[in-house]
Amino acid sequence: MPRRPERSERGALRLDPRLVIGVVLVAASTTGVWALVSSLDDSAEVYAVRDTVTPGTRIDAGDLVVESVRLGAVADRYLAPGGVPDGGVVVARTIEAGELVPASAVDDADRTGLATVVVPSRGALPSGLGAGSTVDVWSARELERGTYEPPAVLVAAAEIAGIQEPEGVVDSGGPSVELLVPREKVAALLEALATGDAIDLVPARTSSR
Repeated sequence: MPRRPERSERGALRLDPRLVIGVVLVAASTTGVWALVSSLDDSAEVYAVRDTVTPGTRIDAGDLVVESVRLGAVADRYLAPGGVPDGGVVVARTIEAGELVPASAVDDADRTGLATVVVPSRGALPSGLGAGSTVDVWSARELERGTYEPPAVLVAAAEIAGIQEPEGVVDSGGPSVELLVPREKVAALLEALATGDAIDLVPARTSSR
C-alpha cells in the first residue's frame, strides 16, 4: 500500500527556476537602465531671471529662479546657485524674462556708463514698448508759445528700464518712462526737460538678427 504524503510535503512551495531567472533578469535590466540614464543626465542647476532686467540693475538671488537644464560643457558659463554674492550683482546687458543668466552678463560693479533718467511722455506710448525696448529721444526747443524749432534726436537708442503709469483718477498725461542714458547725454536731456522742450519717444529701428 503506497504511503500517503505528509501535510508538510503537500503544502511545500516549489519555485519554478525559470520564474526566478526572469525576476533576476528584470531587476538587472531595470538597474542597468537607471544607471545608463543617470550617466547620460548632464543637467545642471543655473539661474534665470524672473522679469526682464536692464543694464545697471542690481539683482540678488531673490530676483532669480533656479532652472535645471542640460548645458553640457558650457554649464560653467552661466550663473549658478551659490554664485551670487550677498550684495548682489549688476546687470551689464539686457536679460529677458525667463532667460538664463550668462556669467558674462553680470558684474560686481556698475561698469555700463549709463544713468537712469525719468522722461514724462506727452501722450500714450506706441504699442509694444516695455522694459528692454529701445527708443530715440526727439527734442524740439520752444521758440515762442506754441512754436518750436525743428525736432532732432537728442539721445539715440536709449533703452527703457521701466514704465510708470499715471496714478489717480485725474488724467495727468502719458506714463513716465525710465530711460538708460549714456552719462555724457544726461546733462543735455535734463536741460531739455527743465526748459520745457517738446520731447517725444520714438521706437528705435533695430537691425534684424
